[in-house]
Amino acid sequence: MKRFYFSLRPAAVVRAHRELRAREALAVALRALAEAEARLTAARARSAELETVIAVGRRRNFQPAAEAAFYQAYLGSRSAEREIEKQVEGAVAELLRRRAACVDANRDLKVISRIEERAREAHRQEGLRTEQNEIDEIAGFRAFQTHSRL
Repeated sequence: MKRFYFSLRPAAVVRAHRELRAREALAVALRALAEAEARLTAARARSAELETVIAVGRRRNFQPAAEAAFYQAYLGSRSAEREIEKQVEGAVAELLRRRAACVDANRDLKVISRIEERAREAHRQEGLRTEQNEIDEIAGFRAFQTHSRL
């Protein structure tokens, strides 16, 4: 039986490489999202801490200078928190884009894989057909030899 040759092998290699790069980009996007969410959690914790400090300060003696300083720090913390929220939204959008690219690359790779499977099956069937023809030819030759001796 002749050796199997898949003519689209270079395309399969390129698509496999593209799918691998898409997976790596997805992993990077996931990592970036996790880091952004961690920064957001820390910023929210700072804001909550400043809220607590301001609330506790109002129960005690009122110190305008300290209250103003804490309030300015709180405003800065909330501003940073909003900025980080925007970064998280951007990271989510990037993750969705990378996920879609990964799905597309995987789909393209599966198409080539299915084509290769069909080609292998056709090659196997052709080999079996050839083998069966050879067996039939040998059996016919032996039957002819047996009948010609009689």
